[in-house]
Amino acid sequence: MIIRDLRAEDRPQWDGLWRGYLAFYKSELAPEVSEVTFARLLDSSEPMFALVADEDGVLLGFVHCVLHRGTWSIEDFCYLEDLFTAPAVRKRGVGRALIEAVYARADELNCSRVYWLTHEANAAGRSLYDKVARNLGFIQYRRG
Repeated sequence: MIIRDLRAEDRPQWDGLWRGYLAFYKSELAPEVSEVTFARLLDSSEPMFALVADEDGVLLGFVHCVLHRGTWSIEDFCYLEDLFTAPAVRKRGVGRALIEAVYARADELNCSRVYWLTHEANAAGRSLYDKVARNLGFIQYRRG
């Protein structure tokens, strides 16, 4: 398995993983949102990036990150917005490898923080996250 940048030719496999991710969170998006998201992930002028876990040409998972400024640091922050691994490969280290690759990319980009959120009921994800990061106890509020 290698972790690499998302490529245009990954679109069919990414679509399948993306649909699985949305289904996991019981969410639906308009097709144009997915179109724009994929285009942004490939656009080097956008403050985002995507990595995939690739095993012999088969995508096992992805991670999408958004880079942004903050008020608590001069350096940018890296928000890990989406992380998904195919159900058949869970517990094989794919999620951990993707997170570690995000850490490495964030270090290359001189980000002072990598952070993310997950649903409190995501027990499998949280068991990994508790090993690779700290839960700071914040609760998310949002409009929309």
